[in-house]
Amino acid sequence: MEDNKEILLTQEGYQKLEDEVEHLKSVRRREVAERIKVAISFGDISENAEYDEAKNEQAQVEERIMKLENMLRKAVIIDESKIDSNIVTIGSIVKVNDMEFEEEVEYTIVGSAEADPYEGKISNESPVGKALLGRAKGEVVDVQVPDGIAKFEILEIRR
Repeated sequence: MEDNKEILLTQEGYQKLEDEVEHLKSVRRREVAERIKVAISFGDISENAEYDEAKNEQAQVEERIMKLENMLRKAVIIDESKIDSNIVTIGSIVKVNDMEFEEEVEYTIVGSAEADPYEGKISNESPVGKALLGRAKGEVVDVQVPDGIAKFEILEIRR
């Protein structure tokens, strides 16, 4: 069942989620409650756009809190001290040579909940992440991408 699936996180990723939950509970809830209070003070709430908007925002905040708390409950923190730097695993930082574009790229392999391509964090479930897992320095990896096949040579693996 997909709902009971473990969520793999680095310690940093877990901390980010915890921090976001704390911020939502301690700051955002209070801000939204204040907006609702102000909107109610305008009178008739049946035609009060500020009230409706604030209530919708409240629902979004509560939904996000529930989602994050659920992720934290299912989280399995990757023990980075046990990452083997001879092969690519979740938590590895991998420097590869993109052979098509002749450029070096660095990826951190993370669980899907923590993936952020703009920060170079790719999911172990993504095509590139999947292809790199279990591979060693010096290997050339073919990856099926939307444009065809990409070739990456693994230059370095570290934690």
